[in-house]
Amino acid sequence: EKSRVGAPTTNMMHDKGLSTNIGWQDKDAYGNALSSRQREKMQRLRTWNERFRTRDSKERNLKQALGEIDRMASALGLPENVRETASVIYRRALEENLLPGRSIEGVATAALYAAARKAGTPRSLDELTKVSRVEKDEIARTYRYVVRELNLEIKPADPESYVPRFVSDLGLSEEVQRRARQLLQNAKEQGVHSGKSPVGLAAAAVYASSLLTNEKVTQSQVSEVANISEVTIRNRYHELLEAEENVPGL
Repeated sequence: EKSRVGAPTTNMMHDKGLSTNIGWQDKDAYGNALSSRQREKMQRLRTWNERFRTRDSKERNLKQALGEIDRMASALGLPENVRETASVIYRRALEENLLPGRSIEGVATAALYAAARKAGTPRSLDELTKVSRVEKDEIARTYRYVVRELNLEIKPADPESYVPRFVSDLGLSEEVQRRARQLLQNAKEQGVHSGKSPVGLAAAAVYASSLLTNEKVTQSQVSEVANISEVTIRNRYHELLEAEENVPGL
């Protein structure tokens, strides 16, 4: 029975990791340094190998996009499964010919934004904009286009999905996280969440629960972690506490 030996294939590389990769160590199989003549020869081989690996414009496009996805995902602390999903979404966009008239960076960012939401580890548009090479409006516009054209099933972001990361980044306890989730659930029952930014609601819930559990953090600290204004946190904070007071039996 035939079997393939080597590293597993991955959508995170433009050739799925199937092509030969010549290392850059300038050493032989025994770890000995190569002579200057051998180094020159290896450099020529690397150059030609790279040209063959990215032999057409579509492959060069894919290589650039996957590099962007990996760079942004690293900056945002997103796990490998999100990077893999984003790579698959980008490949589909390329195959469906969605790139004409749009930048590689814009579609790559939109793919990562979609993948993070699908995985339940969402990042806000503002967070994506900070690490992307394109503007917020272009990311939002391209995201809507890609989701529509590829028929991606992505549920609206749940404010609760942001809470664990905010709590962790602020060094707060499990109790703060539990209380923040409770505040958001009460707000949902009261209809307060409708039309509001999930990031703003999550940030306000973490801020409110830190006060309620005597693990105080400042609005400024929460604002920095959530990448949202203190004004938004204050407004949502009052709405969450008001919703809490209106819950029957509390």
